Amino acid sequence: MRALITGGAGFIGSHLAETLLERGHDVLILDNLSTGSIDNIAHIKGRPGFEYFIDTVENEPLLAELIDRSDVVFHFAAAVGVKLIVEHPVYTIETNVHGTEVVLKHANKKKKLVVVASTSEVYGKSNDVPFREDSDLVMGPTPKHRWAYACSKAIDEFLALAYWKERKLPVIIVRFFNTVGPRQTGQHGMVIPNFVRQALAGEPITVFGDGTQSRAFTHVADVVGALVTLMQSPEAIGQVINIGNTQEVTITDLATRIRELADSRSTIKYVPYDEAYESGFEDMPRRVPDLTKIRKMIGYEPKHSLDDILLQVLDYFRAK
Repeated sequence: MRALITGGAGFIGSHLAETLLERGHDVLILDNLSTGSIDNIAHIKGRPGFEYFIDTVENEPLLAELIDRSDVVFHFAAAVGVKLIVEHPVYTIETNVHGTEVVLKHANKKKKLVVVASTSEVYGKSNDVPFREDSDLVMGPTPKHRWAYACSKAIDEFLALAYWKERKLPVIIVRFFNTVGPRQTGQHGMVIPNFVRQALAGEPITVFGDGTQSRAFTHVADVVGALVTLMQSPEAIGQVINIGNTQEVTITDLATRIRELADSRSTIKYVPYDEAYESGFEDMPRRVPDLTKIRKMIGYEPKHSLDDILLQVLDYFRAK
């Protein structure tokens, strides 16, 4: 197969490109490097079957050509990271909504399979944990820019499912839950890379809020393995599917564990949300997926523990 990955120089996209090439598929990447990096794909440049294009999905003639050459489109191009979302809400909404719109429009011409990357953020402020794909979405108020990302990705989902229902465009929507691993940076607020960098530098580890909020982190290799299987699974078409891990940890415990594994003397410093982001910032107290659907569909089980993830990220930052 030949796969087009929009946002393919990003964290998840670059790992997916690497895996697809290793399994004998051809890969095309389209990325404007706004949040991705050419360093993420430097090691696969020049490989047979690999091409990359530094441009945006809004270059519709190029996008249409690349989709036409592909069998499947992984649409990962999006604004990501809480810090970026809070500081640049216009960019967030326009990038996420319009980008998905043009990808679906051109994929529909020849009914190419589209795997749309969504997020656990769409569950919003719901307390119905673990989150099931058919759970209600509970969004915050519109003056809180923090929810712009969740709403924009929910619109992406609605639009993709509408294309499937009305025009029979094959789509698969995947909701990622805190995917982490080597090559992820803390540039836009990703917690584990930031904590690791601070611990290795002996700086205070900055926990936003009171640290009682919890997350379940998933190794990027587990996510990519699921994506490759789902793209070949007819029963996944027209479905919304959680991909994640259920090993839950509070952010304070995460900071403590990273400090231990790094053999660091860093202190843990608590920073109020109003200071870290913006006045009145709201966060999700827990974010844990229900994995029943993906287990039944493809037999998915995450293989990497939290310590596996943290040790690999520590090794990656030490090597850098």
